[in-house]
Amino acid sequence: MSDTLKSLPNIKYTESGNFFLIAGPCVVESEELLFEVAEKVKGITDRLEIPYIFKSSYRKANRSRGDSFSGIGDEKALQLLRKVGDHFKLPVTTDFHSAEEAFMAAEYVDILQVPAFLCRQTDILNAAAKTGRVVNVKKGQFLSPDSMVHAVNKVKESGNDRIWLTERGTTFGYQDLVVDFRGIPIMRGFAPTIMDCTHSLQQPNQSSGVTGGKPELIETIAKAAIACGADGLFIETHPNPAVAKSDGANMLRLDLLEELLEKLVKLRKAL
Repeated sequence: MSDTLKSLPNIKYTESGNFFLIAGPCVVESEELLFEVAEKVKGITDRLEIPYIFKSSYRKANRSRGDSFSGIGDEKALQLLRKVGDHFKLPVTTDFHSAEEAFMAAEYVDILQVPAFLCRQTDILNAAAKTGRVVNVKKGQFLSPDSMVHAVNKVKESGNDRIWLTERGTTFGYQDLVVDFRGIPIMRGFAPTIMDCTHSLQQPNQSSGVTGGKPELIETIAKAAIACGADGLFIETHPNPAVAKSDGANMLRLDLLEELLEKLVKLRKAL
């Protein structure tokens, strides 16, 4: 894990033994939002010696309702992500939605995130691998942790061994997810593994067409993930989730992030 992490441009890697953090607002809403979040999180992570990767989606393709906000335009959003990375000297990641988009997004970001629903799509995994970027594959809500070895092998067989996996919960009934923490050590046997502490608390497919969530449990999920040996944490955060244009129901309020990370650093050291 450390070799791949240290190879990222602008990553502030230390020998502190800390987890790394992927964090940012769910979707690119505006330049002002991206800069506000990046500046705040970078200040916190620099102080706590946590390697930090900025994340936001340039477009949300997986929406329940057709009238849900999906983005401000692919090119404009990707340019803003690169601007954030250059200004704050941070590596940047985003998700993408097709093989063609992998090459487009790779021009602007350092890590390509494969969405959970697309983690079995061979053409998408192969395309991501061929960009040469780090490939972070989210485990499908419908798959066992053991099954993710096949995603890892597809990426490696395409000539790229810079691959991470992310746990984001498993479908539990029709409108909820549950996290099986056995999956973290299992998937770490294949590749460095990240815990998505916010999407794993979603309550998808609500009758209103707007996904629900349980953000009050983010700390619980994060602590358990650190205890289980997760290499990194993924936390979507927003200054005011109530007005966020995507996934507001499960994002962490930005002013709560510092205290949470302080607790997690202490837990990591204790372990």
